[in-house]
Amino acid sequence: MSNTNPGQNTPRQTDRWLEPGAINALVIYILYLAGLVIGITGLVGIVLAYINRGKAGGFVESHYTFLIRTFWIGLLYALISMVLIFVAIGFLLMFAVAVWFIARCILGIQALQRGEPVKNPESWLLGQ
Repeated sequence: MSNTNPGQNTPRQTDRWLEPGAINALVIYILYLAGLVIGITGLVGIVLAYINRGKAGGFVESHYTFLIRTFWIGLLYALISMVLIFVAIGFLLMFAVAVWFIARCILGIQALQRGEPVKNPESWLLGQ
């Protein structure tokens, strides 16, 4: 019996956005930004960042470090802001954390699109 499906014997190509590299890092940045509205996507992003860290090589490695630190530092800042909501300054701080988070993601995306590493991925501020 002949094989009627010509693609059946060839190995399946994985989706490029799941493979370690610039496209995957871009997807994680987008997941983080969407996480401000749809909370669960940020968790998906951090899992992808941990899975692919150390596998991409080159300038993208700094982005994975930056992404992981963005998640955890942002979570810490958000928790501190939530505690301070009882003192009323927390609302202002929560807004500042959201602006910081968005700015970090946008700066990371810009560097990624230029093919550059994040200058200071260990930074607590904007990585510049």
